[in-house]
Amino acid sequence: MSGEGTPAEEFSRTLNSHSAAGKKIAIVAASWHAEIVEAMVERAVSELERVGASQISIFRVPGSFEIPVMVANLVEKFDGFITLGLVLRGETAHFEYVCSGVTQGIVEISVSSKKPIAFGVLMCETLDQAINRSGVPGSAENKGVECAQAVIATLNAIDSTKVDA
Repeated sequence: MSGEGTPAEEFSRTLNSHSAAGKKIAIVAASWHAEIVEAMVERAVSELERVGASQISIFRVPGSFEIPVMVANLVEKFDGFITLGLVLRGETAHFEYVCSGVTQGIVEISVSSKKPIAFGVLMCETLDQAINRSGVPGSAENKGVECAQAVIATLNAIDSTKVDA
């Protein structure tokens, strides 16, 4: 199961103490598989509200492949990003190309902009796998919450490295 290897209990406890005060977070979400993606969006928003994000903005794009270009257009306006989508394996190589393009695009933007981008684009073999990661009641994982926690924890870590001159 993909939930194995989650952060140690001690680190998980510190996530609850992280604050998003003063942080502007953008959620960029794909429109495909709306029921699953919307569940993740709702849970991410709830977690960001819980930790006090000063601004939460949601942007919709047609599919997961379009997520990187939207983030690139927003990168100067927000402190961090949460990307949410679902790519399901089909009968052609399209799955590999979309997954590779989204992953590479997000990594390039994050590193070049020095901004955290939580990667919540599910890449699943089956719809059941996606549902089990979406945070709906009864699911084993909650990628919306995990992404919100990751982006805030990373912003807090970055802030802790800043030294006043």
